[in-house]
Amino acid sequence: GANSAITGPGSDTYAPLKEAIDIYFNAVNAKGGINGHPVKVIFEDNAGEPSKAGAIAKKLVLEDKVILMILNSLSSTYAPVTQVTDQSNVPLLFGGAVCPPTVYPPKSDPNQYCSTAFGARYDSQFAIPFIRKQEMGKKLKLGLVAMNIPVSRGEIDYAEELAKAAGINVVDKEATPPPTPDYTPFATKIKDAGATWAYAWAPWGAEIKTFEALRKIGWKGKYLAYAHINAEDELARLKDDGLYVFGTNAFFADKKPIHKAIEAASKMAKGVYPYTQLTEGWIVAMALEEILKNTSWPPTPDKIRAAMNNLKVDTKGLKGGLLQWSADNHFRATTQYRVYKWSSKKGGIVIVQDWTPIQVK
Repeated sequence: GANSAITGPGSDTYAPLKEAIDIYFNAVNAKGGINGHPVKVIFEDNAGEPSKAGAIAKKLVLEDKVILMILNSLSSTYAPVTQVTDQSNVPLLFGGAVCPPTVYPPKSDPNQYCSTAFGARYDSQFAIPFIRKQEMGKKLKLGLVAMNIPVSRGEIDYAEELAKAAGINVVDKEATPPPTPDYTPFATKIKDAGATWAYAWAPWGAEIKTFEALRKIGWKGKYLAYAHINAEDELARLKDDGLYVFGTNAFFADKKPIHKAIEAASKMAKGVYPYTQLTEGWIVAMALEEILKNTSWPPTPDKIRAAMNNLKVDTKGLKGGLLQWSADNHFRATTQYRVYKWSSKKGGIVIVQDWTPIQVK
């Protein structure tokens, strides 16, 4: 069962997951399914609303009797969903939704797992030193951008601590409400505070609309945002040399065989979303396939959990390395970051910093 923000605030980060998973498992099922059994993924739209997400979680568990639940929505939906999955003992996979600290070692929550590219704590542990390095010896003034939802807000508070410890002057911190009609007031505060760099860690809409609002009011600084599934297309749309994005998934510009396969599958299925936005869902589907292959028939939540506690997925170049889980680490053993930006000189997207590993401890 998939509890997903297909509509609502932030859905541009989450909605393409359904298309990727549908395309992937239609192909798997056409070849006879997994171990001779078809795979059914039931998608329900929670519209990013906590109460809806909680009701859907109950429906998926009680009516559909799912053996695993995927949560793909804003972090404000986490509490009502985890309450249901914990009570019913159904494993929960954060797929395309931010990895919460509960999936990290040394003691991962026994019922929560995460395949998503973006993860609290580790992202800022990469981002803040990266910004510091770009401006060595220069007077750096940093503005911080979050969405006013639990994990995003918490991460930006954490980034503020890291920045201060690194001797960076944090001049402003903004948290935009999930539906924000106008980002100008938030952008104005960052600009007026004299920020030379800004760091954003939120769903894509909040990150990019804050950046565009800053440019509209004449801000000339540099901006580092998390590279959600929309980032590759958006860098090409904006063609701005001062917009940097970082993440743990590769861009389609890598042109690996897996990228070509996703593009071909998307075109054949006449996909609604650009194929460049299917990576996150594809990784979830690859993980699900591996989990189900290693689960004997008939599957139960306990058998699924046992397979999840010993998972190794070759992402074939979609990430900088393996997706690997163990009993006490439901995130990954090493997370690899890459930074991209637009280059006017090159007339295209360039890699600013190639795969940089951070050990997950």
